Amino acid sequence: MKTLYLDLGMGAAGDMLTAALLELLPDTDCFIEKLNAVGIPSVQYIKEKSIKCGITGTHIHVLVNGEEEALYHHGPERSHEHHHGSMDEIKHIVTGHLNLSEKIKEQILNIYKIIAEAESCVHDVPITDIHFHEVGSLDALADITAVCMLINELLPDRIVASPVHVGSGSVHCAHGVLPVPAPATAEILKGIPSYGGSIRSELCTPTGAALLKFFVDEFGNMPVMKVERIGYGMGKKDFDTANCVRAMLGESREQVRGIIKLSFNVDDMTAEEIGFATDTLFANGANEVFTVPVGMKKNRPGTLICVLCQEERKDEIVRLIFKYTTTIGIREVKMQRYTLEREIKTTATGFGEVRQKYSFGYGAERVKIEYDDLTRIAKENNISLREARRLVEKEIND
Repeated sequence: MKTLYLDLGMGAAGDMLTAALLELLPDTDCFIEKLNAVGIPSVQYIKEKSIKCGITGTHIHVLVNGEEEALYHHGPERSHEHHHGSMDEIKHIVTGHLNLSEKIKEQILNIYKIIAEAESCVHDVPITDIHFHEVGSLDALADITAVCMLINELLPDRIVASPVHVGSGSVHCAHGVLPVPAPATAEILKGIPSYGGSIRSELCTPTGAALLKFFVDEFGNMPVMKVERIGYGMGKKDFDTANCVRAMLGESREQVRGIIKLSFNVDDMTAEEIGFATDTLFANGANEVFTVPVGMKKNRPGTLICVLCQEERKDEIVRLIFKYTTTIGIREVKMQRYTLEREIKTTATGFGEVRQKYSFGYGAERVKIEYDDLTRIAKENNISLREARRLVEKEIND
């Protein structure tokens, strides 16, 4: 199983996560070019070598109109003193300007939604009235976009992270002087293992916390894994301890894992409403969502909706089920899941690079071409999906 482990002993910030994940790629310069081609207005990504406590890693600079903005605190939230972005402004940029897949755009907006809900709770105002201050600036959007793109490039089967070191002391931000972790960060980290320490600085930022909440499947010790690549994402400040996020990518053979099954019945939702709820649950970390037609009280036809998720995502998934469906009750069952190990291999073809997912274990072996690559080829060549699969398989096998 392809596993990504994040060592968060010095917290988490968007730029550090970006740099750590970037180092896991074989061609970092090529990916920086991809980032700069995304189309975030006036934004440019620059990477540089950085050394902390004798460890060499990467630091990411995000330039807005050719300048790097001043830091209020440790991390990526470089504050625009003149610009406080609203959710509508962020959505306009993401949906209208960025050269990204719909999947990644949706991930970006869902991460911003996590931040908006935390800010709404802290300041006791509606989400529509939230202005993100530091996390609304273009370079923070750049951090979130970069991490989403990198996760989709690496395609880990699961992401595990250590408990989060949040730091201590106070932080200066647009609202004034606040305790560490900042209130929005603390709200986002609810349910996530975290701790303070002697380092008097903000080590985990709202952006970093939201990225972890969205992408990480479980928090705990590093699993037993065969590490293949290691990346170090460096922060800007210097401490006695190396100020970095360490990312480790490798193979884990833990094939039996616990999973939660949440199920509920509805008889008053349209097909469109069920489809929208399903998409929302998938976008927020559900492993699987499926429906079964059932007969209900008073001989009414209904739908049984089943959601599979990791234990760490359960509370968020339950909240979303109640928000986006009409159910008034949810059943929970803890289950064990047996999975094949998976590996993504990329092959150069006449249609461009094509990814194949290899699944193996328990005496079985399967190969499947990535759906996104097939749809791209089908659209580019004006052919059916079946024909695209036939042509690609023929070229690979020949």
